Amino acid sequence: MDLVNGQGASDELSRLQSHLYKNILSFTDSMSLYCAIQLGIPEIIHNHGQPITLKQLASKLRIHPQKTRCMHRLMRLLVHSGFITKTAPVVHEDQEEEEAYALTASSRVVLVDKVTGLSPLVQAILDPAVVNSWYSLGDWFRGTELTPFVKAHGMGIFDYCNQNPEYGVAFDEGMASDSRLMSKVIKDYKTIFDGLDSLVDVGGGSGTVSRIISEAFPHIKCTVFDLPHVVANLPDDKNLKYVGGDMFQSIPAADAILMKWILHDWSDEECVEILKRCKEAIRSKGKDGKIIIIDVVINEEEEQHDITKAKLFLDALMMILVTGKERTKKEWEKLFLDAGFSHYKIVAPYGLKSLIEVYPNS
Repeated sequence: MDLVNGQGASDELSRLQSHLYKNILSFTDSMSLYCAIQLGIPEIIHNHGQPITLKQLASKLRIHPQKTRCMHRLMRLLVHSGFITKTAPVVHEDQEEEEAYALTASSRVVLVDKVTGLSPLVQAILDPAVVNSWYSLGDWFRGTELTPFVKAHGMGIFDYCNQNPEYGVAFDEGMASDSRLMSKVIKDYKTIFDGLDSLVDVGGGSGTVSRIISEAFPHIKCTVFDLPHVVANLPDDKNLKYVGGDMFQSIPAADAILMKWILHDWSDEECVEILKRCKEAIRSKGKDGKIIIIDVVINEEEEQHDITKAKLFLDALMMILVTGKERTKKEWEKLFLDAGFSHYKIVAPYGLKSLIEVYPNS
């Protein structure tokens, strides 16, 4: 094909330009969703009980009449992005037709009152503190700071959460909203917890995951293990207790160690140290003990393109925020071997994450 002259060149240039603009402006999808959540649009449509017209939506949002057309433009984009759908037009008494909007499966995932509601996670990831860190990525590559977040703010993400309580709360709520999805995992993969009498949830925060497990399996004694200031003043409850400590030093003994979205925060060397402490904690159980890891496994050869892209986006986010990364199966395997484990299996996919069981040598 002649890309210098003729129609072929024009078509190819148009395609390349479209690809460029799509990538330049891809943040628009994210920020439009952020705006919709900020305004409470998914909740308004859900509570309306039926498709809602633009006028009805603008009225409930108390939008200035001059901005109603702009609201139409936002809704048009959300429709195109798959977060909202247009339904059959609503016919008014005067026979005037007006297009109406309804939720899609994707927008239902961000409903606040749902167990699977992930709107806090959206808001935590798209907070200016995180977004602004991306502007430091180029300078970070040439500098010596640990992360672009440190380059932008002079401190790591966790210190920033401690010193900025408002964002700290938003960050914790975002992580908790993701953890609530564990109720679905337990329902579908109950056998993972067969034979366990005790479990330690490493980096378990306020205990969202452990509480779900303890309620589903009352015979399992669950321990939430996190930094002392994280678990301070959190009350024990029946078969659930909180213990403060440092996972790089030692981890309470148990039949199983659970780490959900923990290891991706840390470098390979740090992960090996954490896994060694886990091995020491389950050593007394021999073959009955195991580590249960819930984390991303990148598998470009076998995954759909959109799934891999989402995982690569998460990997880039880890590069911005922390010293960790999302890993391939080979990278996970190397961590386990370096930490002294001889056997593991990827049990099942769990959204973008996977369930991994790791067993000690004995």
